[in-house]
Amino acid sequence: MKLTKVASALLALSVGVIATAEAADDRYVIQVDNGHKGVVKALAKKLGAQLNVDGDGFIAATFSGKDLAQVKGLLNNPHVKAVEADERRMPMSLFSDDAGDPMTQQVTPYAVYQSQANQVNFNASAGMKVCIIDSGLDSSNPDFDWNNITGDNDSGTGNWFEQGGPHGTHVAGTIGAADNNIGVIGMAPGVAMHIVKVFNEAGWGYSSDLALAASKCSAAGANIISMSLGGGAANNTEKNAFDAFTAAGGLVVAAAGNDGNNVRSYPAGYPSVMMIGANDADNHIADFSQFPSCKSGRGKKATNDETICVEVTAGGVNTLSTYPAGLATVPSLSADGVTYASAAMENVGSASGSTYFMGTAEAVDAGANGKVCVIDRGVISFHDKVLNCENSGGVGAIIINNEPGMLYATLGDTNVTSIPAVGAAQEDRTALLAASAAVVDIASADYGYMSGTSMATPAVSGMAALVWSNHSECTGTDIRNAFKATAMDAGAAGKDDYFGYGIVNAAAANAYLTTYGCSGN
Repeated sequence: MKLTKVASALLALSVGVIATAEAADDRYVIQVDNGHKGVVKALAKKLGAQLNVDGDGFIAATFSGKDLAQVKGLLNNPHVKAVEADERRMPMSLFSDDAGDPMTQQVTPYAVYQSQANQVNFNASAGMKVCIIDSGLDSSNPDFDWNNITGDNDSGTGNWFEQGGPHGTHVAGTIGAADNNIGVIGMAPGVAMHIVKVFNEAGWGYSSDLALAASKCSAAGANIISMSLGGGAANNTEKNAFDAFTAAGGLVVAAAGNDGNNVRSYPAGYPSVMMIGANDADNHIADFSQFPSCKSGRGKKATNDETICVEVTAGGVNTLSTYPAGLATVPSLSADGVTYASAAMENVGSASGSTYFMGTAEAVDAGANGKVCVIDRGVISFHDKVLNCENSGGVGAIIINNEPGMLYATLGDTNVTSIPAVGAAQEDRTALLAASAAVVDIASADYGYMSGTSMATPAVSGMAALVWSNHSECTGTDIRNAFKATAMDAGAAGKDDYFGYGIVNAAAANAYLTTYGCSGN
């Protein structure tokens, strides 16, 4: 499985050493006749090796601190056919975040590269302004040009510059985090933003709140409205507000929804609003991204309307962006000194110790006392697994996915555990079960990951500001059309319900408008 960013960077720096001296993780593959495998395994164990894999005609074993020549010398046995380094293999995402810690350096999220937004310069003098209707933008995060940000509150929501949950701050960072050598960089770095805080303490609002927010966006001089929200049925008052904003030359962008079905969510489902789906770093559709049909009406009266379904997608899976200070979590996981990718579940803290495999951790197990619990996913909730580990005296928990890929999960809203718990990938299960010791660490940070069409939507909003800043004579509808005309086709050939026209390509849209003008080709 892919290493953490820090580990990947360290590995890159040491490639020359690994190639000429030791294998990755001191692990080697020994080819052997099956009939004499037991003899070779016994010899390896006698020499202090840790057996990792027992395959057909080979074994894999770790010889700590030994290079290839030393291992070949130790295994000078007539039953050994060959010894070679056991090379690491990792998933190859088409796009990835920069390596590094956003707390100390600037990291570019993968969606910037995927959309080629890094190939377009933001024209700050064009006067672009994005209005974000969400949960507020917390002033504790330093990665914004606060001189360029204003805001409004709806009744009962509190100050727009104080977080009502991290969602709004994460969204804002994707749109306009500053180019300032720390944190992340937004699609339109430093763009002027107007924040309308509409979510109450329970985390929701009403269609009337959005209608009022649209008028506040207009009054603030916004060109773009970005809404990573939705639900329910249509509402005429709400629809009229966004119709008016679009008719006045603006662009309204909203999330398709995260239920992975074909239900049409609003306000994204209004024709005046551009509906955005989410894709991952490999140009695949996110499994949660909603995909309503473009058809409306029934029978002979049925019509096809591309403005009521997904029009384009953008990166929205494991998106790195800004958080209110200290509210994000950064995990790290190592086992027997080897770093593995992980995903924070809950509970800031650090734990280290011998490992103990609890199976699916369906009951308290005294064997876990003082140890790091290694747990398989399945049967009971993640929370109950970690709670059983903690009640057993476990100091930390590693829950391994039961399907390919990383386990991204939380312990729920009623979490009563206190030990650090992380998810791990199914691909690392064998190595984690074989490890004798592990270190689990979850640190607080100002930057973290979220997934959803909520993350794809601000990416498109920021790209709209970026491209529009270079073509300020155009309207929001012109920008919308340019994105559709130049999107990178993905999924089924041509336009489809999942991707719409495809993945937004900011550089292609910018070139298109330069060549053909606002009216397009």
